Amino acid sequence: MRILLIEDNADLARSVLDRLALDGHAVDHAASLASAADCLAGAAYDLILLDITLPDGDGRAFLARQRALGADTPVIVMTARSAVSDRVGTLDMGADDYVTKPFDFAELEARVRAVLRRRGGAAANLRRYADLVFDPQAAAVTVAGELRELRSRELRLFEVFLSAPGRVLSKDQLNDRLFSYAEPVSDNAIEVYVARLRKKLAGSAARIETVHGLGYRLTGG
Repeated sequence: MRILLIEDNADLARSVLDRLALDGHAVDHAASLASAADCLAGAAYDLILLDITLPDGDGRAFLARQRALGADTPVIVMTARSAVSDRVGTLDMGADDYVTKPFDFAELEARVRAVLRRRGGAAANLRRYADLVFDPQAAAVTVAGELRELRSRELRLFEVFLSAPGRVLSKDQLNDRLFSYAEPVSDNAIEVYVARLRKKLAGSAARIETVHGLGYRLTGG
């Protein structure tokens, strides 16, 4: 999924970016609240990782403002503050989870997966469309009972289509979900990944249909 990391420590930010990229996520990095606001104005995110102490303000005030505006994007707060009162106060402000620095990256990855599963209502549920079955917890896709191996970006593209069956998704929308701002993207990147995904789903009753001039949609359910 697409994640916004708001963290002013460059070394920590790079480590988090690298680890989440290995999991197949597109991650944008903002080192300040002002940069984060610019990112949010230009893209939709599935998750925000939020530091508390930032050069231009308090991350908790940012979180409270987002919730007051009606934004429901899940937020995991990352901070060195470990007091129970800090954790409770941050959760009451609208945070979805809380991780204390220094943290183990495996723990952060697990918390990201858990929050994203809850976001999709799929903490323990399989997601089905036609003869496609997706297990979010195992990151496994089957076609008519046959397991198909999808690479990280193919899997992310599949999730995007599965979240909106029948809806036409433009190339720009798919680019926003698959790639971060920092990644170089070729003009035909979406065509390449759609072609790869079609091959992986070959034989399914569902199909990814090209809607000329508009984009693509998952249909056939």
